[in-house]
Amino acid sequence: MPSVGLNKRRVKQLGALLAIFAAFAAQLVGALLAHLPVFVTAAAAGLAVDLYLRYRQPALLSMLSRVRFDVTVRQLLRDMLILLGLLRIDGIEPLREQAPLTVALLFVYALHFLCQGVAVMVRRSRTLPVVTRNIDASALRLCAAPPRILARRPGHRLLAFSVPATTGLLVTAVTGDIYAGAVGLGLSLLLMAAGTAHLVTWLLPGKRPASKDQTLEWLDGWLEEYRPTVAMYFSGGTSSAYQANMWLSTLSALDGKPLIVLRERFMVQKIQATDVPIICIPRVAHMFALESSTLKMMLHPANSGKTSQVLRIPSIKHAFTNHGESDKLSSCNPYAKAYDEVWVAGPAARERYRQAEIGVDDKDVVEVGRPQLAPIQPWTGAPEGTYTTVLYAPTWEGWDGNPGNTSVVLAGENLVRALLEDDGVRLLYKPHPMTGSVDPEAGAADRRIRAMITEAAAGRSGPRPGVEAVAELDRRKAELDRLTSSDFRTGADELERMMVQGRPEDGRAALVAAATEAWEAAYWASFPEWQHQIVVTPRLGIYSCFNQSHLLISDVSSVVSDYLHSEKPYAVANTSGMTEEEFRAAFPTVRAAAVLSPDASGVAELLESVRFPEKDQYTKARTELKAHLLGPSDPPSLVRFNAAAVALCAEADERRALMTAHLTPGIPSQRGPGSDETAAAEARNSGPNGSPEPVTT
Repeated sequence: MPSVGLNKRRVKQLGALLAIFAAFAAQLVGALLAHLPVFVTAAAAGLAVDLYLRYRQPALLSMLSRVRFDVTVRQLLRDMLILLGLLRIDGIEPLREQAPLTVALLFVYALHFLCQGVAVMVRRSRTLPVVTRNIDASALRLCAAPPRILARRPGHRLLAFSVPATTGLLVTAVTGDIYAGAVGLGLSLLLMAAGTAHLVTWLLPGKRPASKDQTLEWLDGWLEEYRPTVAMYFSGGTSSAYQANMWLSTLSALDGKPLIVLRERFMVQKIQATDVPIICIPRVAHMFALESSTLKMMLHPANSGKTSQVLRIPSIKHAFTNHGESDKLSSCNPYAKAYDEVWVAGPAARERYRQAEIGVDDKDVVEVGRPQLAPIQPWTGAPEGTYTTVLYAPTWEGWDGNPGNTSVVLAGENLVRALLEDDGVRLLYKPHPMTGSVDPEAGAADRRIRAMITEAAAGRSGPRPGVEAVAELDRRKAELDRLTSSDFRTGADELERMMVQGRPEDGRAALVAAATEAWEAAYWASFPEWQHQIVVTPRLGIYSCFNQSHLLISDVSSVVSDYLHSEKPYAVANTSGMTEEEFRAAFPTVRAAAVLSPDASGVAELLESVRFPEKDQYTKARTELKAHLLGPSDPPSLVRFNAAAVALCAEADERRALMTAHLTPGIPSQRGPGSDETAAAEARNSGPNGSPEPVTT
């Protein structure tokens, strides 16, 4: 059970802390009583435990750091107790023999703090105002990072480099020979001095990267050379990258020059494999480099506190695409009226905004479909094999605390239990990555559900794929890792990753897509067809889970809308407290779904309708609702999406022309009434056979 694992971790944590304190107590007692065996053993054991925890279990030491008993304090106390012990040992003269050892030890610490000061300077010099990926930034004088033990791990450095000194002093305590301590201290001094000198080389011109001003000047030059037209802007937390990743294929397929603009440094590595250039600009003062570029419009898959900063750039048009559409109130956020346009999948979302009355003008809502749904395979009828694969993909609890947001708390365990009781069901459980981030009860329920599935999976048996299937998965993973550059040197820092992830090789996007498809196929083939699975690996997208399943059970969320693209049967858990009639009336996405109550009654009938499609009463309703939610299938969604981008770029051109006319005396404005709308309409209808012309600068 998860609680048992949690208790074991706490016991281990407590035991490690007690071991450290016991070692210090024994060392102190041994030093005061001049009890040599206790004194030496305790000092050596304390250093060994500290080293082990530092390298193997660093999280266990976090409590000590929080109470200011960090590694520096611990090592200094350990060495001071050794010196105290030497004072109590006969045969060592304090002034003539111990004083030089004390001075040498102080020099070891002085060099340690000097090295730490140099490390701070090196880290600052290697923190540029922008971070890039898929861009040749060699002009910024990028180079490999210094060893982590010198630049970023002061605790490891102090402990490792102090081993000779501590060992030498302990040998002196045992033998009374001062030269052992001198040799140990000399080695530690040499290590500290050599490490500091080596680190200083990263401050010399040969390894020092470009300055802040030089970097910003380079950014202006790169933007002028690349001439971007359409960008995706994204800002969010560590678990929100999926909101941007779902739009990568669509962005890369647009006409013109695409760009990805991020605000958080860590997010650069959270974005999945893509050939689109990525620029992270953390500070708002540097964002305005985009104003003087050729960038015409930005797509926004999510709202964030930093979104308002980029909306202040007047030369760029902004479209809110959201990261999914559902009937939840969060899909009609009043913040949407801050954008020039709101792009939605189909008529249902337009109606939703109209009914919400949050200030979004109907003329600013553009129906573009959901182009990223193309990989989802259509429904082919009843399951052909022995097992019916059910995907349970609940959403998270949301920010408002509404118990009806997620079924995990009130219905999750009942649903999973009912599914596991059917021997013909193979369950795939894919919880939302933010489950439990707001409501601890949701996190606890999620852990209980995982435990139930793990136990049920352990109780099943049957034929398993051979070792060749596992070998194939390993081979496909290695190939995908190679293409996506996900393997970095252990000590790589931000600049080294920029150097490694420079301009991608030609055709890499197609290779990555093929490698991803092959890896997904190998992943599913490596498991037996009867095995329940908890799918939490971020590499495996939810659309791949869609294609494996015969039935979806979820909540009112964008997962339902996306799954409807396949026209496969689906069910929605009603934990809102409404009656089924009220629930269906309130949420249009439920109109073609089976509704499940919190007690999971109706699961058996639902599975029966999946196995025997003639009993499925929602087949026609799913086809009709698909068109209502996602728009028509002709022209394809990507064509409509691209046409909307062309139109908004045309409006940006109009705005720039107007701004130029206002700022240039003697040049009359060519803008007439309704010219923005006229340009947009022309752009949407341009190109042969109704297809849009490329976005040009």
